This record gives sequence, C-alpha cells and structure tokens, in this order.
Amino acid sequence: MSELADLIEGSDLDGLIRRIDGICSAREWDDLIELRDRCLEAVTRGKQLWGVAQFAEYRLALEGPGPYAGRVIKEGAGRFALGPLWEVAASTHTWNEISPHVDDVRLRTLIAHERLLRGEEVPQGEIDRHVLEVPLQLETWEPSYPVAAYRADRADFPEQEWTDLDWIELPEPQVRAAPDEALDALLGLVSPWTEQSNGRAEGVVVAGTALEAIRTLGPHRARVAEIDGSEAVALMAWTAASGGAYGRRRGSPVGRMHAWWALAALLGVDDVDDPGLLGTGAAELVWIRWDPGDQVGGWGFHLAVEDPEDRLAWAISAVDAV
Repeated sequence: MSELADLIEGSDLDGLIRRIDGICSAREWDDLIELRDRCLEAVTRGKQLWGVAQFAEYRLALEGPGPYAGRVIKEGAGRFALGPLWEVAASTHTWNEISPHVDDVRLRTLIAHERLLRGEEVPQGEIDRHVLEVPLQLETWEPSYPVAAYRADRADFPEQEWTDLDWIELPEPQVRAAPDEALDALLGLVSPWTEQSNGRAEGVVVAGTALEAIRTLGPHRARVAEIDGSEAVALMAWTAASGGAYGRRRGSPVGRMHAWWALAALLGVDDVDDPGLLGTGAAELVWIRWDPGDQVGGWGFHLAVEDPEDRLAWAISAVDAV
C-alpha cells in the first residue's frame, strides 16, 4: 500500500496535512488534486477526511497556478475554509491569471471586485453588474478598504486605523421609534454574527441625536469619536465582510455592497445607482463610532448615525465572542 493510502486508511490527519505542505512546497499540483480526490472518496466510506480535502482546495486556491486555482472556485466550495475560495484566489492571483479559469458569472464578478479593492483595474465588460450593485470603480468619497491576507495556515483581516475614542457621559435616553429600513440595513451588516455564530445585536431608532440613540441602548457612559463618512463606510464594509467568530465570511466586495446599501437606507434612497448622491449624503450625516468599554476580545461593531435635517438617529451595538 502506498504512503498516501496508508495515511488515508489510517485517517492520519497530521500526516496528511504535512503531505499537503510538502506537495505545495514542491509545487506538484496534480498530486494535490489526487490527494483531494482520494480523501473525498474516503469520505464516502466513512473516513472523516472532509477537512483535509477542503484544506487541499484552500491551498490550491491560494498557491496553485490559475488553471488549478480556478478548478476549486465553485459555488459552495470551501465551506469551512478560512475564507471564501474566490476571495482566497483573488488575494494572490491577478485578474488575467485567474479569470480565464472561472466560468461562473457570479464568482467571476466577485473576483473582479476583490481585485479592484486590491488596486487592479478590471475591464468593465467582463462582469455582470447585477451581481454586486456597486460600480467596478472606487468613488472619490470611498475609503481604502481593508482586505484579507490569506496564508497557508491562517488568515488575517486587518482593520484600518480608526479614530481614537474618548469617554463621555451620555445625555438622557429617548423613546424608541419603530424599527425602519435603515435599522434593518445596519443590523444586516452583522447577520452572519447573529445567524451563524454566537453573536448578538441590538439597534434603536430615536427622534434625537446620535448620542441620545446610544444612551437609549442602555449605557450611561461610552467611549465615542465623531468620524467622517469615509471612515464610517470602511467600518461598515469591514464588519459586513466578516463572519464574526464562527460565521462564514462574506468577503470584502460583499461587505462594500452592504455598506453602500446601509448608507442608501439611512439616506432614504431606494437604490445605489447614484454614487455622487450617496457620497454627498454620507458627508451630511453625523457618524459616531463608539463602544461601551466593557468588551474583552471577540468581535464588536458599535455605530451611531444622526440625520440632523430630519432629527432622526440610529445606534447599533453588536458583539460576537470567540
């Protein structure tokens, strides 16, 4: 029996991972495909090797040449990988390297938008603009979005440098207004945290200020900072891209889309077809990043928004523990 067969029949997870590392170092991609396929076959016989097969696909997406990476970029692939395989592949391959090998229109579009966020110009005609209803170009009012850094054994999801927070006493609470589309959109930013992980989220709408909205959530004191619209969009996009502690990561382009839709909802706009209007509107809102000061570790998202003209404000508090 071959060494690979011995590892598979013995369900030797550590040995199989070491073998994958060796195959990737030698860049023997056909061998990695064979290992993946044989592990999947063993799963049908009751061997608990699906994790090894998924790890092999993750390494193919991350390190394999375009034709090999493209073979594993399928809907539903990499369910338990460190991130969606289209984002993994787009983090290490240019558009020209990977796009000829991905036929699925939706996945090609997501890859194109990921490459955009990483500074590459992608031809507009090669995607379906209806997949992500945001332009394949960055607007002048948008931030530089943080993107994921994938490695063989881990992934990092860096944040940008946020404005420092300072402690303040909050004003009196207000009566909660009925939830609206804007609050639904803000809560939607963290839906993977609450639906797929251990997270919890609460939000309010009040007729008042952003600080009053925060107080209406409960805290008497909070650390706060007024931020501009660009930083607020970056914060919303980073949050919406993540899966929190245990949820499935949605990816930076999807996070950007959710941030645009949240901004549109806050402005009372039905679509995102007018980027200039969204940019102007973002600058006219009052944005407060805040936290209650009692979170240790895990994931957190705390944002308050005020529309001075309509004297409405929204606040959201979301946490997800590791």
